[in-house]
Amino acid sequence: MVETDLKKLYYSIGEVSRLLGIDQHVLRYWETEFKELAPRKRKGGKRLYKESDLQTVRLIRKLLYEDRYTIEGARRKLGNVSRIEIDESDQAKTGEAVGKTDIISEVRKDLLELKEIMDG
Repeated sequence: MVETDLKKLYYSIGEVSRLLGIDQHVLRYWETEFKELAPRKRKGGKRLYKESDLQTVRLIRKLLYEDRYTIEGARRKLGNVSRIEIDESDQAKTGEAVGKTDIISEVRKDLLELKEIMDG
């Protein structure tokens, strides 16, 4: 994995591949399997990934490679998880601020606890 502090509005598939250490053909395949991963495409079909797309790719990579989910399991898990909730270590590697994510994570945790109370 070769992530850097490079910040741009859009990244090409080649840049995403180099930044995250994932082959381009794998990224294209994931686009067909995960509706959450849908980079913009220019007229010639060139993909334009935003920072939020990179976060989604990081989360998919974590689910598949680290947590060992199947494609179907990762798809279900991704449907339940907000794009903002990415492992703090991934955020630290990219130099992103964690504060906002911490607040959202806390609110989500509180809401899930309330749901459990109401369901139980």
